[in-house]
Amino acid sequence: MKLIIDTGSGVLTTEDGGLYRDLPLYSREAFELISREWVRTGWAVDYYFTLSWAGRPILQLPEDLIRLQEVVNTLQPDLIIESGIYSGGSLLFHATLCEALGKGRVLGIDKHIDVDTRETVGRHRLSHRIEMIEGDSIAPATVEQVRSRVREGETVLVILDSHHSKDHVAGELDAYAPLVTVGSCIVAADGIMRDLTDVPGGDPSWSHDNPAAAALEFAAAHPEFEMRQPRWPFNRSNLEKNVTYWPDGWLWKMQAVEKT
Repeated sequence: MKLIIDTGSGVLTTEDGGLYRDLPLYSREAFELISREWVRTGWAVDYYFTLSWAGRPILQLPEDLIRLQEVVNTLQPDLIIESGIYSGGSLLFHATLCEALGKGRVLGIDKHIDVDTRETVGRHRLSHRIEMIEGDSIAPATVEQVRSRVREGETVLVILDSHHSKDHVAGELDAYAPLVTVGSCIVAADGIMRDLTDVPGGDPSWSHDNPAAAALEFAAAHPEFEMRQPRWPFNRSNLEKNVTYWPDGWLWKMQAVEKT
């Protein structure tokens, strides 16, 4: 699809397969089309590699962090579990939210945790809210370690942001969804991969091999979960969709599963 922006006339023209359509430039639909290309272009030029939290890189789209903050403020979880640590920026982000709430702790999982990351996060004043486990996130021993950290009656939120292949994310969903509290959610990050097959650095296989594909299949097989983006607690616009790296990634646990 081609997008032609004419700021002089205030029109966005789309061309797809020889079919042209004019839209008001300053409309919801135009915003959504432009935002999609902004996200794709930003990913291609490594925009997300320019951001940090508490001095540590945090490889996320800013809107995703704000939406996550809204969810955490509403849920007030006792435990945030995240697979994929990288340099620890996201752990410190989650811990900052917990500190602001005056409750909660963060558990990070990664196959390999750099010494610098472990030491820097360990020296941070929020380190009392953070624990890190080194291991493959879908290995039974690692899953058992995580499970052992969940205390009875806790509200648990899970974010999956490690290896992004469909099979790996499917394994993480199977392993960690049972830990999610009713009313809370598990997030499969970076489903945006499916929209990056044709940008520089993208891969055609991402059209089917991506976290959103795993999340969609999980949702279809688990009626106790509902897939939807977080509800916005404040909205004075006519917009309805997140600008996000995490499309079709939010799975909300609506009811407990009866044990057989």
